[in-house]
Amino acid sequence: MENTLVIVESPAKANTISRYLGKNYKVAASVGHIRDLPASTLGVDVNNDFKPRYITMRGKESVVRDLKNLKENSSSVLLATDPDREGEAIAWHLANILKIDESAQCRITFNEITKKSVEAALDSPHQIDMDLVNAQQARRILDRLVGYELSPLLWKKIRKGLSAGRVQSVATKIIIEREREIKAFIPVEYWLLTAYLRKNIEDPLFRVRYHGKLEGKKVIKYSIDNAEQAETIIKDLTNAEYIVYKVTKRESKRQAKPPYTTSTLQQEASRKLGYTSARTMRIAQQLYEGVNLPEQGATALITYLRTDSVRISPVAIEAARSYIIKQYGNEYLPVKPRYFKNEKAAQDAHECIRPTHFDLSPQSIRHQLTDEQFRLYKLIWDKFIASQMNAAIFDTISADVKAKTHIFRVRGETLKFPGWMKQYGMLPDTQEEESDELTKENLPDLEEGDQLLFDKLESEQKFTKPPARYTEASLIRTLEELGIGRPSTYAPTISTILNRRYIEKDGRSLVPTDLGFLVTELLEEHFEKIIDPNFTAQMEEDLDKVETGEKDWIKLLHEFYPEFHSDVEKADQRIEKVELPVVPINEKCPECKEGDLVIKHGRFGKFIACNRYPNCGYTRAIEVEAPGKCPLCGSGLLEKRAKKRRSSKFYVCDKKGKDPECQFISWDLPSGKNCSVCGSYMVNKKFRGKTYEKCSNKDCVTNKKTKPKIQKKTNTSTNTKKKSVKTLKAKAEIESIDE
Repeated sequence: MENTLVIVESPAKANTISRYLGKNYKVAASVGHIRDLPASTLGVDVNNDFKPRYITMRGKESVVRDLKNLKENSSSVLLATDPDREGEAIAWHLANILKIDESAQCRITFNEITKKSVEAALDSPHQIDMDLVNAQQARRILDRLVGYELSPLLWKKIRKGLSAGRVQSVATKIIIEREREIKAFIPVEYWLLTAYLRKNIEDPLFRVRYHGKLEGKKVIKYSIDNAEQAETIIKDLTNAEYIVYKVTKRESKRQAKPPYTTSTLQQEASRKLGYTSARTMRIAQQLYEGVNLPEQGATALITYLRTDSVRISPVAIEAARSYIIKQYGNEYLPVKPRYFKNEKAAQDAHECIRPTHFDLSPQSIRHQLTDEQFRLYKLIWDKFIASQMNAAIFDTISADVKAKTHIFRVRGETLKFPGWMKQYGMLPDTQEEESDELTKENLPDLEEGDQLLFDKLESEQKFTKPPARYTEASLIRTLEELGIGRPSTYAPTISTILNRRYIEKDGRSLVPTDLGFLVTELLEEHFEKIIDPNFTAQMEEDLDKVETGEKDWIKLLHEFYPEFHSDVEKADQRIEKVELPVVPINEKCPECKEGDLVIKHGRFGKFIACNRYPNCGYTRAIEVEAPGKCPLCGSGLLEKRAKKRRSSKFYVCDKKGKDPECQFISWDLPSGKNCSVCGSYMVNKKFRGKTYEKCSNKDCVTNKKTKPKIQKKTNTSTNTKKKSVKTLKAKAEIESIDE
């Protein structure tokens, strides 16, 4: 009896696929890549058309041995690695190691791990696509050439442990350019005037914002630049009548956005769930490879997760339309299916990220998923179903209100028909910038000529704000817009520049470090092309051309390398050794009593050390004061960061480790108030960008609600009994904290 060996990357994927294959198939996993360029040397013969030298990766010897044995006992081999460049390259490496003819019909691909898709793939095996393989080889060799020639230069001129890369260095530069904009920003003063009005005495108040002046029949927008101008207008408005001057009513439609790509999924998971890009990809990989469901076994829940395509298969559209009719009725279903167009032909190889089983809604399998799996799966499910639903319809109204010669303006909208929002919710797809426009006022039925009842007039001083720092979500969006990197590179790029300490996280914001500035400035001065976003984007387009067979990959490397190598040699001669600045703190070393303490830069960030090193090895962490007081002893608080999660702050009493010692430690900053119910100290929590107060006692009745609600801060009694501090959940977590 014939026996076919099917090779995939991961054991989880192998387990899922095994369910759909008969006894004549054996499914094995390569456990990722099996061959790569050597880590200790360049591994590329630049004098012989950039011929790479691939070796079996360390630790994969037993995997290769097992695969060879399985191949010997099989009549044929099918390589079922992921349907992208990287997956094609893994298939090619497997073919080389197992001595399979790459021109043989040995390759199968599928965008979703379902019985129908796997069976269809088995019926149509094909050759390994060498254009995809060569595109991946070109990318890998380009990154190796840049990294292995630039990184040693940084070690030599700055310090060991640094790195530079074709994409990571551009990403760092983008963050640094934004920081430069912020530092150079000069705030400009302006004032807002807001009138509070109502139509009838029993009606609720609504707000209108000062817009400008009426000159004849023309409204001229007027900016209030200082307090004097504001006072003049307020004085002129004394005893003014507020009359509706103009009303515009219309019906507006909002269509649903396309389903997720890798980029948009990472952005949305960051904004709505607070997940890092790396965490999002890890969870999505689990959903793609399969989770264990009762009576079904390992089941894949989503399509392939590394895609920049918004294409949807007709089968999936029909399944979604059937679900919408059953769940919501015909009024929510468009007359025609909604298809979305990709910008590039190369993107059409994949589908969007969508559910694979429309009988497995998130709620129906809630208890079989981890919390993070459920939340991400629900996000993907809701987005895809919503993309096939009718538009949301709003009644919008905008009104100009005249007071003497001054014009106030307001806009409002009322949801008339929820459409896709019934599935997806009311939250916007993108993070909206803070605006001074009043766009969500609940307005009465206004008509031109209506005289409104005046309540009060408020003035508020404001200043223009600098551009916001990048978050992971906004950086990924920018990289995608600039054409830098590809779906599989966003998460590892951000992880790399965080690990190298070129940037740090402050909450969700990405903040460049002194080291990041130093490395970027050096690269800008000597490697202008490498760190130019336009050049990097052009290189990505060239790699796409290699993938489609329009460009030769070896020619691409010949076009790039000679000039780059020459720049490296010139820079080596020109650049002097750069020392990171050492900042004294005006404190004597407590250990040797002779040296002065200074702030130094290390692999894990800044720290305090004696300037007599190596004669004196005294070091300590930098203590950052946190606002507020210790809720146990009333002393000050220090802000620290966990070793294993550098973006995670926690707070300790400044008497921790001292005599007398206070044991206070908390992930959340105490608010300085006490719970009016149980007396425990309150902490400040964040939820969707807003801060609210919460009792630190998890057993308090105020914490029994399923979701936190943002409430206005109110004064609570401070003469209540204080409770003992809650320790961190696990001792291991405490031990990992950076003391």
